[in-house]
Amino acid sequence: MSGVAQRLEMVRNIMREQRVDAWIVNGSDPHVSEYVAPRWNTRSWLSGFTGSAGTIVVTLDKALLWVDSRYYIQGAQQIAGTPIELMKLDAPSVPDHVQWLASNIPANGVVGIDGLTMTVSATKALASTLSKKEIALKYTGDWFDSIWKDRPAVPSGSVNQMDSAVAGFSAEAKLQKIRQSCSELGCTHTIVSSLDDIAWILNLRGSDIPYNPVFLGYLLIGGQDAVLFTNPDRFTAQLKADLSQYVVVREYHDVHQYLGSAFSETDVVYYSPDKTTVRIRESIPASIALVEGRDISTTLKARKSPVEIEGMRRAHVLDGIAMVKLLAKVSRNSETYNELTIAELLVACRKEHEEYLGPSFSPIAGFGAHGALAHYSATVDSSAVLEGNNLLVLDTGGQYKTGTTDITRTLLFGEATEQMRKDYTLVLKGNLSLAAQRFPAGTNGYQLDVLARQFLWQTGYNYGHGTGHGLGFCLNVHEGPQNISTKPIAVPLEVGMVISDEPGVYREGLHGVRIENLVVVQHAGTTEFGEFLAFDVLTLCPFERRLVDTNLLTEAERQMVDAYHGWVYSELSDKLSQDDAAWLREATLPL
Repeated sequence: MSGVAQRLEMVRNIMREQRVDAWIVNGSDPHVSEYVAPRWNTRSWLSGFTGSAGTIVVTLDKALLWVDSRYYIQGAQQIAGTPIELMKLDAPSVPDHVQWLASNIPANGVVGIDGLTMTVSATKALASTLSKKEIALKYTGDWFDSIWKDRPAVPSGSVNQMDSAVAGFSAEAKLQKIRQSCSELGCTHTIVSSLDDIAWILNLRGSDIPYNPVFLGYLLIGGQDAVLFTNPDRFTAQLKADLSQYVVVREYHDVHQYLGSAFSETDVVYYSPDKTTVRIRESIPASIALVEGRDISTTLKARKSPVEIEGMRRAHVLDGIAMVKLLAKVSRNSETYNELTIAELLVACRKEHEEYLGPSFSPIAGFGAHGALAHYSATVDSSAVLEGNNLLVLDTGGQYKTGTTDITRTLLFGEATEQMRKDYTLVLKGNLSLAAQRFPAGTNGYQLDVLARQFLWQTGYNYGHGTGHGLGFCLNVHEGPQNISTKPIAVPLEVGMVISDEPGVYREGLHGVRIENLVVVQHAGTTEFGEFLAFDVLTLCPFERRLVDTNLLTEAERQMVDAYHGWVYSELSDKLSQDDAAWLREATLPL
């Protein structure tokens, strides 16, 4: 019996003991984090699938893994040879896991969930669907503690304080703004579970989750006070003294008991059902009034202040320097690289500046067929040598003292085929079209998504992932609430929001293409029709000229590429060595 099969059987043994017909594993943590600390890599431990998103359902005779289009290929590869069946979300005739449970679990059956990691909103939706089929929902707790014998401990890494001059506002000012908004909503308190929100509010940065400078904690904000639940031993004496001026620190595991007695009968608690787990919600007495909505801090955090934007610009200059150093070195060097070594070389280039703190996510370096896996992760065994005639999708990012970066460039090794050039140019046209668009204030991201896809669609091509995600300030590389995708999410783009522009196309077994720049939303003037907004590009790195088919570009698009390249050269050339500046000059010549 394989390791996965043995683990599934351990789960089923508990299911039989507790009379549960199906158990859901969402791979999340108590804070609904996209990327989790090793302790909560439960989905990966159980199935072998290492992607950042997916849901497992275990029944007494089946196991199924649902993944979105980013992970169709990777998911199939990683669960091959196991008893787990792959379910492709959004594929024709494929139900999601809730629909599947409603259709396959008999009436009077029981579905188990871990209330410590399942959100209130997800649980409500699940319960609503299952109840129509007379299927019960049971909070089982965390079974992995009993079956995962060498499970990593709850992390408690170091925490650093960010200077208000870098953050833009003091923690006290942010707390006061949240209190004001909370009061306007008719509430006395708000409970915050989201780790990047807590880090942003308190101007703290941690080390509990790889790549994401956050720390485990909960934050309860009242009208006059605030309580942070985390391990207080992680703080230096000086930081404890600083924090004591505006927040009380209590033990991380005290949160549930504390919430049970923290409120008076007249209090009203505001919380986000999308970011709060059932366990936290049920810790608050039923007699206390609750108001649901998006975390107040989430929108404040998304709208970057002028100080934060300037910091992001500086981080992108430093990142652009590192990217140019890498590209120049690879072009001059006869050495043969592989997917791992080229990613390591880029990290080395970034490390040359003292403001670089580390990667903002695990690098994606996919050569040839690996580039068709949108979120491919190279291993020692899989790392392809960069030789022959093919494309490398290089998607990486950095954490700097003044900002977070995320950039994708598709690079040519050898000679390009006509199809490669066509794919690249159509993706480039979409990237340019979105970046250049003016739009009325109040426009949602999904209303702009087609701009990036239009040239692909006209040719019968498409891509399965979103076009753009928000980005944190010295925080998570993925941040909401804004995004740009085909999903009709009603979140208007606002001044100060940073978002990615990353169309792509992926040919299974052959190659992939993705081009990603970060942009910031800015004012673009007011007409008799109202206020208009536009994007300003932050990313500084040339496109792959050898892949551009100028016959597919309009004159306006050529001018856009030339203007972008001229800006890249003017911003970076005087900060590079003579050789690297010479390479950049060639890379940014007019088309």
